[in-house]
Amino acid sequence: MTPQKNRISLPHSDRAPMAGARRIGPADLKQRIEVTVVLRRRSKPNEFPKINVLGARLPKERKHLSREDFASAHGAHPDDIARVQKFASAFGLEVVSTNPARRSVTLAGTVEAFSRAFEVELSRYQHPRGTYRGRTGPLTIPVELSGVLEGVFGLDDRPQAQPHFRIRKKPTGQAQPRLQQGGYDPTQVAQAYDFPAVLDGSGQSIAVLELGGGYNQADLDAFFANLRVATPQISTISVDGGSNAPTGDPSGPDGEVELDVEIAGAIAPKAQIGVYFAPNTDQGFLDALTTAIHDTNLRPSVISISWGGPESSWTQQAMNAFDSACQDAAVMGITIFAASGDNGATDGDPNGILTVDFPASSPHITGCGGTKLTASGNTITDEEAWNELTQNEGATGGGVSQVFALPTWQQNANVPNSPNGQPGRGVPDVAGDADPTTGYNVIVDGSATVIGGTSAVAPLWAGLTALVNQSLKQAIGFLNPLLYSPNVENTLNDISQGSNGGYNAAPGWDPCTGLGTPDGTKLLTALSAQSAGQTIGQAAAGT
Repeated sequence: MTPQKNRISLPHSDRAPMAGARRIGPADLKQRIEVTVVLRRRSKPNEFPKINVLGARLPKERKHLSREDFASAHGAHPDDIARVQKFASAFGLEVVSTNPARRSVTLAGTVEAFSRAFEVELSRYQHPRGTYRGRTGPLTIPVELSGVLEGVFGLDDRPQAQPHFRIRKKPTGQAQPRLQQGGYDPTQVAQAYDFPAVLDGSGQSIAVLELGGGYNQADLDAFFANLRVATPQISTISVDGGSNAPTGDPSGPDGEVELDVEIAGAIAPKAQIGVYFAPNTDQGFLDALTTAIHDTNLRPSVISISWGGPESSWTQQAMNAFDSACQDAAVMGITIFAASGDNGATDGDPNGILTVDFPASSPHITGCGGTKLTASGNTITDEEAWNELTQNEGATGGGVSQVFALPTWQQNANVPNSPNGQPGRGVPDVAGDADPTTGYNVIVDGSATVIGGTSAVAPLWAGLTALVNQSLKQAIGFLNPLLYSPNVENTLNDISQGSNGGYNAAPGWDPCTGLGTPDGTKLLTALSAQSAGQTIGQAAAGT
């Protein structure tokens, strides 16, 4: 391929083959593919709201932008979209769609056309997780698009993320779908964590992102009937051709999908739940996120993510684009939770290197770690960091990012340096029951089973947030700075026992369980305060 003149490398777009992948030949040059191009905001950096300042304020002091106002002030500029359209035309690419709010343009064309447009060689690779179309090295773009493009996604279609759930072996001889003994119903976990019992999520909308599998309506109806709760209103949203497609294998992605929906729905049964299905690629994952953030139909105020992978498995451009989208969400008052992973402090790294899971490591996402919970009613008799590594049953992810800097709101949390010796963002922020031995009773593909994993914690916190938003009659928004403020941090159940194979739980924040597990009623009381100067006691007394 002859290099074209007046071109530059697209920053942070370098890509390497998946570990263990083998190139088996060139990609089909005639194959038609679609690619998402992410553009810069139309506003200048100094015009974008200062999120940390916003985050330090209690909910009633916050001013969030509507989705419509955000799009007009900070979405992609028409001139930038026109530049991309001109670029596409020059290389024989079709503009399928433009979305100024999401700052995205979808292009379509042949592999051959995209290879010329971005000066990239696309190949086929064989990997234990399947065959994929991949690339190596950076992308290049015309100099006139310098600063305009922030990322290009879809040229490489490798599987990007993994679900973070663990199934506990179920007893044999169980025929009918009924809730298995030995686990907790999600409502029992909510009772143990003292979630406000009088709230049901009415008027709220929860987004759940899924990268495969699907749910069966009969499973959901049976699950909620066992809880004596009406099945919530659930909508499916297709992103990049993804769909609700159950595989019939509860150990596959169906387990993730039905776990997420059943937990969120059990906690907030009157909330509307939108399930955004997308392909398991960096393009699909990012497009699902931005679609949920800017959905002007369901308008979710909270997003639950139970998929992820080690930071080293992502390109820097993908992490930057993902984090930038989460900054947009914070400005619009959307709270995002993500599972911190189920493979302990190494996040499954084959060399045993300590690393953290992305997107939970994004500083604009609330990372969710896991515990082993022993409780009866609203009494917790024991809770410690989830660690079943010796039984090959996983452990809570957590540690220190080697990509994202230590946030201002985490500077007093005694976060250790990252493995590279530099300060970094500590993961997770909060925790919840995740050990599969104390997991959740769910129904997947017609079978009752018990599932754990940090996948369960993200929808648990998402459901709680929907309850809080219902009570406040407004969205909390960006939660992390509030969590690390004394009035809110003191409402959490501090977990000081256990480890995740690389770090130990300890008083205060730790890289296993973050700040701890929720006490829903205390958390609501703290967040209901009228001003940052109020104490929790004053808020409870109504002063």
